[in-house]
Amino acid sequence: MLRRIGSGAFATVWLGADDALDASVAIKVLADNWTYHSDLRARFEEEGRIMRRADSPLLVRVLDVGELPDGRPYLVMPFAAGGTLADRLAGGPLPVEEALLVAADIADAVAELHAAGVLHRDLKPSNVLFQPAPGRDRVLVADLGLAKALATASGFTIAAGTPGYAAPEQARLGGGLDVRADVYGVGATLFHMLTGRPPTAGERIAGKSPVNDIVRRALHPDPRKRFASAAELSAELRSAVDSIGRTTRRHKVWRSVTLVAAVAAVLAGSAGSAAAGGPPPGWVRVHDADGVLSIAVPPAWAGQLRDAGWDPAVLGLRGGRAPGLVVTTDVVAWADPASALPGVFAGAFTTSGPAPTLPEHAAPCVRQPDRTVAVAGGQAQVRRWTSCAGPVSYSEVLLSARGYGVYVQVRQVGAADRTDEVLAGLRLSAYS
Repeated sequence: MLRRIGSGAFATVWLGADDALDASVAIKVLADNWTYHSDLRARFEEEGRIMRRADSPLLVRVLDVGELPDGRPYLVMPFAAGGTLADRLAGGPLPVEEALLVAADIADAVAELHAAGVLHRDLKPSNVLFQPAPGRDRVLVADLGLAKALATASGFTIAAGTPGYAAPEQARLGGGLDVRADVYGVGATLFHMLTGRPPTAGERIAGKSPVNDIVRRALHPDPRKRFASAAELSAELRSAVDSIGRTTRRHKVWRSVTLVAAVAAVLAGSAGSAAAGGPPPGWVRVHDADGVLSIAVPPAWAGQLRDAGWDPAVLGLRGGRAPGLVVTTDVVAWADPASALPGVFAGAFTTSGPAPTLPEHAAPCVRQPDRTVAVAGGQAQVRRWTSCAGPVSYSEVLLSARGYGVYVQVRQVGAADRTDEVLAGLRLSAYS
């Protein structure tokens, strides 16, 4: 146990180092004053059983269970280094597209729970965690301390949930609950992401728009008028993201042609530019929202762009937001490392902190010999992994020079390796 990272009414969570797994873990321990309360102890132990039964990459997993010498039970879980959604909302609302994507991920996780026959009953920002990943952090739903089997949902005798996020029917003793109670919880969490606060009782959502319509329906006081399932809610959220993305991409195409073309001549040959040569003719050039990074990709890869930045903590660097972009055929599916989609992620970082560490890829990926490529007047480390999922390969690249750095991940499908051509098209303006 290294340090305490969170606490609630019934349990404390500690950051731990697992020597056997060579990984950081979160250790949830029942509070000492509740150890001998049989009902709370049973609830704590049931949480571990539910997390085991509803095993999913969208939910926090249980690695181990046990009991301390003083009788307190504990659960060991992977440590989510990206913090909680509540942490991120401390700085205010999220961008609309990001909020919709996070809500869709939460809804997908809840749908997995429901498929396993479980209601969460306590969805809220502090129970949503982030695991840093290239391109977009992975969302994990946590804290199943109030979760219950759907088979018993018709006769709960204790009101449960957090005010502001719990469906109205959760406050009625003996009232029947079903999956639509969790649909409300997702809707309330989305409301918080969009407005910076949880909804109040009887909150009216004015205005007609696809997003408002989704939130209004998810938060309807009558469960019969909500989305029938978390899966249905997720589908509506992703449809709204696609609609926003189409509108945004129309703007980005114009912006990329005019702005990137204008600055390319200035950046070429400057101290912060990539090596001369450039990408093949006809490649599509895009850049991030900060105007720091631009990159060129084959036209077949340039379906969608996400340019809102990244968190360098994925490389063991200081956490926070930094310039970054993903360009691929489907930015939502890109977050799944098993997806066979070609594309490029590029993220800038400062080199004043710890040294970055390239991600590893598990079997069946095969690591090829490392090599170096001349980029920006310096040397870039290139590490390629092949046979990851049939024809899928990854090139992991680190470039560090003059106080800045760039991490690039190239995902390719097929035998051809276009990593060097991608790096030849990399452009970076001054960043610190």
